[in-house]
Amino acid sequence: MSDDLQSELERLRAENERLRSSARGKLAMKVSEKGALSVYGMGRFPVTLYKEQWLRLLAMAEEIKAFIEANGASLKSKD
Repeated sequence: MSDDLQSELERLRAENERLRSSARGKLAMKVSEKGALSVYGMGRFPVTLYKEQWLRLLAMAEEIKAFIEANGASLKSKD
């Protein structure tokens, strides 16, 4: 295996270990290869959106909270 491949493999293993070792329920953020923001810790896979998408979602935070409250009986919780 070439030195470049070996160093990339070691980097990926270290990153994988870092992501696995983070405390359960703790959220972590990372910029993806394509320049999007990925949030880890919400579920099995990261939630990845581009900057504009995150800003649009964050601008709706109060509406989302109100919707959740209004529809709480219909929404399931993951414990």
